Amino acid sequence: MAIPERIPIAHEPGYRTSSIGTYEDGQFFGSVTATLEDGALATDDWPRHKRWYAVLHRFDADGAHTGSQIWCAGTSEEEQASIDRADARLAEWLEVLPGRAFGDIAVKLFHVDFEGHVFGLVDQSEDYDGDDHAEFVPDDLGFDPPWDGLYDT
Repeated sequence: MAIPERIPIAHEPGYRTSSIGTYEDGQFFGSVTATLEDGALATDDWPRHKRWYAVLHRFDADGAHTGSQIWCAGTSEEEQASIDRADARLAEWLEVLPGRAFGDIAVKLFHVDFEGHVFGLVDQSEDYDGDDHAEFVPDDLGFDPPWDGLYDT
């Protein structure tokens, strides 16, 4: 079974996909997520290399990516403060989406390069020995057959 043209993503209130749904212009996926530079965990100063972001991806009704807002809130040197700032920024962005309703979505593969990192829903089948696999990055949400909207972390 190939990766479908539109990958379903189930809305889970209070968990990793709590900020997804539809709005007047289509669909959205919001999250607070982090990136870490390659090899940073091997250093004592790894917290300064882990960056926290507020992210809001927007899609049309057919699931095609139409734009993203990505904002760096800080590093893990002040992790909770960075996460709190990212949560607040995401809440501001979500508040102004006209006709916003939280719920399931189905979107197409896409990627955005930002500050040297990929943000998006990408085909990672090659990393899974050719088994069909899509990954929402850097959120680390993996989607596989039967493509029912559920994910692995």
